[in-house]
Amino acid sequence: MTRQATSRLVVMGSGYTGRTLYGTATAAGWPACATSRDPLNHLAEIPSDQRVMFDLEQRSTWGNIPPDADLVWCFPATPLAQVQTFAKTLGATPRRLVVLGSTSAYDVGHSHEYPPPWIDESAPIDLTKSRVEGEEYLRTEYGAISLRVAGIYGPGRNPLNWIKSGRAGSSRKYVNLIHVEDLAAICLLAVDKGKPGESYNVSDGTPRTWKDICETAQQRWGVTAAAVKEDRSSGKRISNAKLRTELGYTLRHPDLYEALALIESTDEVEAQDGQNGFQQGPRREGTGGVPSRVR
Repeated sequence: MTRQATSRLVVMGSGYTGRTLYGTATAAGWPACATSRDPLNHLAEIPSDQRVMFDLEQRSTWGNIPPDADLVWCFPATPLAQVQTFAKTLGATPRRLVVLGSTSAYDVGHSHEYPPPWIDESAPIDLTKSRVEGEEYLRTEYGAISLRVAGIYGPGRNPLNWIKSGRAGSSRKYVNLIHVEDLAAICLLAVDKGKPGESYNVSDGTPRTWKDICETAQQRWGVTAAAVKEDRSSGKRISNAKLRTELGYTLRHPDLYEALALIESTDEVEAQDGQNGFQQGPRREGTGGVPSRVR
C-alpha cells in the first residue's frame, strides 16, 4: 500500500508552490490539507476541513498540525531557533518530512570557470545563509528529505514576462529551471520514496544561458529583452541525475520552450475569455517576477 493511501499530507505554506502541490495531491487521491497564517481569507477556495491555521512565529498554532501527518515544508526554514523549537514538537511518531530549499544553497565561491562545472548534491553548501542552516538542521537532526529547487516557473510565473520587464536580460549566465507541476509531483514522490536525510536537486536538468533564452523568446514570441546591465557571472549548472536515478522521476515538462508555448496559449485563451465576458478562474499565485531562487 502506498503512503498516500495511509497517511495524511500537510502542505505547509500556501504560496505558488504550495497551492499547486495541494491541488496535485488531492487530484491524485492523497488526503491532504494546507496551512496558512490566515486560512479563512487565503484558502477560501478549499474545503474548510482541509484548511489549517499555522504560523511558525505563533506557537499557539503549532498544535494544529495533525500528529500523524506527513509534511511538505514549502516556506523558508528560518529563523533557526523557531525551526528547532517547532521541530521538537513533531515527536517521535513515524512521519515523512520534505523540506523545499533552493539551489542557491550551493557555494560556488568566486570561480571564473566557464561554462561552470556541474553541481550535484555532494557540492559544498553555504551554511552562513539562515535558510540553509534551518534546512540542514531538519535534514540532519530529523531526517528531513531536502529538495534543493531551481527557479520555479509555470502558469502565472512566466519567464517571458521576466524578460519583458527587465527582471532578466540577455547574458552568459546559466539559469536552472523547473516547472511547478514537475515540482509538485516530485514533492509527492519524495514523500513516498525519498530516503530520509538525503538531498535531491530539483531541476529540469538542462541549464540554459539567459542569452539563449532571450534569443528564443525573440524568435518564437517576438519578446524583446529590456535593456539591462549585463550580468557577467557564470551562474550554475545543476545536475538532476540523482533525482532521475534514485527516485526514478520522468519530467512532465522537460523542454522549457514547449512549456512556455503551452503557458502562452493558455494565457491567451484566458485573456480572450475575459474580453468576451466569461468568468475567468481564480487569480493565480506568484508575481510573475524572477524568484529569488533562480540560480
